[in-house]
Amino acid sequence: MTGTPASVVEAAFRHYRSQDREAAQPLYAEDFTFTSPQDDRIDKETYFRRCFPTADRFGEQRLLHVTPADGELVFAHYEYELATGGRYRNVEAITVRDGLIREVQVFFGGRQPDPKAPVVP
Repeated sequence: MTGTPASVVEAAFRHYRSQDREAAQPLYAEDFTFTSPQDDRIDKETYFRRCFPTADRFGEQRLLHVTPADGELVFAHYEYELATGGRYRNVEAITVRDGLIREVQVFFGGRQPDPKAPVVP
């Protein structure tokens, strides 16, 4: 994949949301690892079997910020709403080297207030 690390990350998020596994897999290095509070350095095969097919849990997901930290590290800050309700924000630290995603570390955020809820003083 050519392009900036940020554009690789944005493409990976698009393919995840559309569940286009065929387009997503070439973005990830063979030695890719994924870590979250629920996963400890799982490999590419496990990620695509366990984590990638979960997009249907979300009613909505949108990238708020895709921020390069250096030549390889990109921070992705996103908000999502679960199909069952509840809005949350997470941050991912994503290492992109030679156009491939090498590592993702997910940091779970907290529940966000409902933007449609009335403000109570």
